Amino acid sequence: MYIAIAGNIGSGKSYLTQLLSKRLGWRSHYEESSDNPYIGDFYDNMLRWSFNLQVYFLGRRLEQMVDIISSGCNTVVDRTIFEDARVFATNLHRSGLLSTRDYETYMQIYNLTIKLLPEPDLLIYLRSSTVSLVGQIRKRGRVYESSIEESYLAGLNELYEEWIAEYSGNVLIVDIDKEDFVSDKVERERVLDRISAAVAKRAL
Repeated sequence: MYIAIAGNIGSGKSYLTQLLSKRLGWRSHYEESSDNPYIGDFYDNMLRWSFNLQVYFLGRRLEQMVDIISSGCNTVVDRTIFEDARVFATNLHRSGLLSTRDYETYMQIYNLTIKLLPEPDLLIYLRSSTVSLVGQIRKRGRVYESSIEESYLAGLNELYEEWIAEYSGNVLIVDIDKEDFVSDKVERERVLDRISAAVAKRAL
């Protein structure tokens, strides 16, 4: 089995991945955005570097999934390949920061890629308001995220909601504004218990 955790920048994906892998005793795979050699340039000049950034992420996501499949191990994954295309690349295109030519080329590669990959056994979507996202981004203080605007996060949130509404697989939604598992220990246990129950149901 593999669980995928989806959510906007600053929603707590990496932390939940850590918590779940420990609770379930599963392997974990992290997004590691800072390893992308284009990310700093992208936040400085999105129009110039958007295609490079997205293609790099797509390649790394495919590499990650091949490793998960070949290992045969139960795994928790931080972010999905679906978000790369349906949320981030699409937002860049709608915003005029990714040309139609580049977007169509990217989506052609993406559509071929997902035909070769299994869907997650459970997708956990971390829903969060832009206010909460901005607060978390400021709190963690990553230099390359310092120039992210609230309007950018809002656009991503809209696309997340569109994607989740159309997603046909198994989804569990965690509302971060109401279920703050990062700061609230009680909510943390409630969220982990709810996810553990959903995983056990899928394993039957």
